[in-house]
Amino acid sequence: MTAMAPAPTTPDLSFLLDHTSHVLRTRMAAALSEIGLTARMHCVLVHAIEEERTQAELAEIGDMDKTTMVVTVDALEKAGLAERRPSSKDRRARIIAVTEEGAKVAALSQRIVDRVHQTALAGLSKDERELFLRVMNRLVTDELATPADNPQPVRRARQRAS
Repeated sequence: MTAMAPAPTTPDLSFLLDHTSHVLRTRMAAALSEIGLTARMHCVLVHAIEEERTQAELAEIGDMDKTTMVVTVDALEKAGLAERRPSSKDRRARIIAVTEEGAKVAALSQRIVDRVHQTALAGLSKDERELFLRVMNRLVTDELATPADNPQPVRRARQRAS
């Protein structure tokens, strides 16, 4: 005798969020690769431009571990888009400063990111987009703002290798 799988009583929210997030990340990666950037590089550039920030601060904003952050900043430096400099606020700290060329690339990459987001929402009416974004913002600032403490950490979904 084969056991019957339990029938879900609500839509599979995990699948819906994971799938849309994965597809959006792949589209973003493809779009940014056209100008030689990764999503992480874009994130570092646009947040380093906003104000003087250390590598650790930028890593926290971009949800990157220390090693990933170092590799990302190394790539930005190699491309001439950013550089590590002493902080003007704390001489012991080093910040990530965006170069003039990096500022141009950050502006272009932001337009690309905006376009990918607009395309993702294009199938919704204006009212549906506004409602969707309002509800998602409420979820990420309320019910889904903080991960649960878990003795077995949950890994984030990985993108498939190209």
